[in-house]
Amino acid sequence: MTPALEVAHLSKTFATRRGPFGLLGRSVVHAVDDVSFSVEAARTLALVGESGCGKTTIGRMVVRLTTPSAGCITVEGQDFTRLKGEALRRKRQRVQMVFQDPFACLNARMTGEAIVAEPLVNFGLGDAAARRRRVCRLFEQVGLPQTFLDRLPHHMSGGQRQRLGIARALAAEPAVIVADEAVAALDVSIRSQILNLLDDLQRETGVAYLFISHDLSVVRYLADEIAVMYLGRIVEKGPVRSVFAAPAHPYTRALIGAIPASHPRERRRRALLDGEVPSAAALPVGCRFRTRCPLATDICSREAPPVVTVGHGHAAACHHIEPALPTAAKEQSATPRSNGHADDTITGGTTT
Repeated sequence: MTPALEVAHLSKTFATRRGPFGLLGRSVVHAVDDVSFSVEAARTLALVGESGCGKTTIGRMVVRLTTPSAGCITVEGQDFTRLKGEALRRKRQRVQMVFQDPFACLNARMTGEAIVAEPLVNFGLGDAAARRRRVCRLFEQVGLPQTFLDRLPHHMSGGQRQRLGIARALAAEPAVIVADEAVAALDVSIRSQILNLLDDLQRETGVAYLFISHDLSVVRYLADEIAVMYLGRIVEKGPVRSVFAAPAHPYTRALIGAIPASHPRERRRRALLDGEVPSAAALPVGCRFRTRCPLATDICSREAPPVVTVGHGHAAACHHIEPALPTAAKEQSATPRSNGHADDTITGGTTT
């Protein structure tokens, strides 16, 4: 079966006029370096990591808002990277984006109906009557009343604006939606509603999600697979339940350990990290994580870590991991994500 989205050896560099530490000269920032993954229809892959790790740059390259420096992006079996002109414009119908800020990405002078109908007009889908019917159906799908058709964005709440942005992304019937921190700017109760909406819409339409987030509790609920990024590279990737049950990479363990406990009396071992993230313009030799890793040895400073398979579909790039998973973790990795709905307890990294 052809994946809805496939990324192979994707890289992006930016030239700067100043070198590392503010010195004069030119340098190259390696925002994304040799990243590969695929997302099947009706599935969700989450990209997680600290700010500056390159996950948003990947999202922008997938929708062709940013041009890759190297690599290939394939959408429904067609090379999306080399398309230009009208061919690129038409293919963009199949790849849409939901942005983090539901206010900044909407035209403040357009009504809700005009905003959602804009992709239909752009791609020449239907006449005026058909477009209005389609917009009304989308409003119903995302939970917006028909009275909002004539409202401007500043007359809506944050959650309502994000529903409007989701309706706009769905209007052209895409195969892939890139959701870049789609719930990060929302209140806790509204966040759970939007997550439930995204989950329901995926079941109805079969759309594939590339979900970019720093909130691991959100990822744990919504995603099928997770890819953990550090300094432009994926350091661990696998089924969500497998990665959460038995994280193999020390960076992944630190991220999961930083999730606040769901109960005041719950005790959890935390793998605290020392130091700051190195500059992407002056990357460490060998393992990029070695400057903050508690397991680092001499080999980490000499050689890039190999990718080690630690379970079914679960792999990590590290010199100090064993190629095996505990039996319990293997069993959990085969269990699909929850079919239930998120509740109001999803907050700042906690879910119950």
